[in-house]
Amino acid sequence: QVQLVESGGGLVQAGVSLRLSCAASGRTLSGYAMGWFRQAPGKEREFVSTISRSGSDTYYADFVKGRFTISRDNAKNMVYLQMNSLKPEDTAVYHCAASLLFNIATRYSNPSNYNYWGQGTQVTVSS
Repeated sequence: QVQLVESGGGLVQAGVSLRLSCAASGRTLSGYAMGWFRQAPGKEREFVSTISRSGSDTYYADFVKGRFTISRDNAKNMVYLQMNSLKPEDTAVYHCAASLLFNIATRYSNPSNYNYWGQGTQVTVSS
């Protein structure tokens, strides 16, 4: 069992940066691919980014490419999402998630492929 806790969200103006953190406990994160998803009010949860177990492979939704960067520190059991040039449409609750899939490639964007989820952290971007 893995417990995930996100932090780093907040209310910011468009154009600034935020770094979200996801702290894991219970198991070492090196055994999981890790993803970030977001959910805006009235919308379905959508894929943002995923990083492979080793950190060698990263995947991004088209709408965040070039603005967001995912990273991980397995020694610290942490995953991060650096978000730059934030836009009002980035407003959502951001969740981190852990997947037991050995090879996350081609399956990273489907929330059903993730086994554990955090409660989320709110990001609000004002124009």
